[in-house]
Amino acid sequence: MCGIVGYIGKKNCIPILIDGLKRLEYRGYDSAGVGFIANGAVSVIKSKGKVTILEENLNLKAHSSTLGIGHTRWATHGVPNEINAHPHFNSSKNLLIIHNGIIENYQTIKQA
Repeated sequence: MCGIVGYIGKKNCIPILIDGLKRLEYRGYDSAGVGFIANGAVSVIKSKGKVTILEENLNLKAHSSTLGIGHTRWATHGVPNEINAHPHFNSSKNLLIIHNGIIENYQTIKQA
């Protein structure tokens, strides 16, 4: 099962998101990622494997934001890798999305 966590507040969201994802580890997963907005730019960091790998990739001191989302993915469709891990960008890279489940009509959505 996927796990989704989000934060909006005054504190740095990165450690809060990582803690939330670690609390969801019991559900099982194969990849994880976080998305956040810092200095007007949208950033995504994803990794295959454990949340601790994502945490190492983040280098917590280098990222700070007060708004973010995180996700753990259990691959039912598509291989477990960084490309399939969430969050996903839109084509303009100004919108992040995390979802739970399979989007059957993704081709129609991509054409819109």
